[in-house]
Amino acid sequence: MATMVGSGLSNQTGAAIGSLAFPVLGPVGVVAVRQYVAALVLIAVGRPRLRSFTWAQWWPVLLLALVFGTMNLSLYSAIERVGLGLAVTLEFLGPLTIALASSRRRVDVGCAVIAAAGVVTLMRPQPSTDYLGMALGLLAAACWASYILLNRTVGRRVPGAQGAAAAAGISAVMFLPIGIAVAVRHPPTAGAVACAIAAGVLSSAVPYLADLFTLRHVPPRAFGLFMSVNPVLAALVGMVGLGQGLGGPEWAGIGAIVAANAVSIVTSRS
Repeated sequence: MATMVGSGLSNQTGAAIGSLAFPVLGPVGVVAVRQYVAALVLIAVGRPRLRSFTWAQWWPVLLLALVFGTMNLSLYSAIERVGLGLAVTLEFLGPLTIALASSRRRVDVGCAVIAAAGVVTLMRPQPSTDYLGMALGLLAAACWASYILLNRTVGRRVPGAQGAAAAAGISAVMFLPIGIAVAVRHPPTAGAVACAIAAGVLSSAVPYLADLFTLRHVPPRAFGLFMSVNPVLAALVGMVGLGQGLGGPEWAGIGAIVAANAVSIVTSRS
């Protein structure tokens, strides 16, 4: 339990700290640094043997690398516009949609309706509504759903963590020219770089290693149930650490989406 709480808080705290570098590096620069850190960690753990990969292994790895980078970039861009809590909640619709779409149970239909009501509440028209930010959050959700499906394919075709490590390395290479361009146009400060590196460590390295440990000792259902609390953790971290307060309707929308996922997991048979 402590490991799961630590992983969730680390992930959201890393995103919050990374957002502090937005004025200097922008979301693109922060994500570039995060991709570098993720690549270093995953390559050290997975140790991919790239020369032995066949084309049937390479193509899902390449797609996974593209989705991995797009997912983080769209999420951090959404965080910049709509705040940490709402961005993470919208992104969370990705795995929730995968879970509900694969089921024909009546209870899951009800969960889908509850989640949809939460989305409508979060995206209701207001003078201050940032529709681009909301769209970026939904793009992150679509990428996360694709990330899950591609990971399944990579996991079946590439042994161990080699596929994920290779994808992280390729994604980092893709962001290398972007990082250089950002550094040339906007010379980074030491503080901004430190925040970006902290985001990479706290949001990539720590959660990945913590989740590996957790899944060896905690049933998948319990792990998935705790994962559903991440939008709430993100909202709390955003409120306490960044001063991004949410109103009653926003909390109700987040609660509906979290509840839909929790009910679906608790009532599932497998």
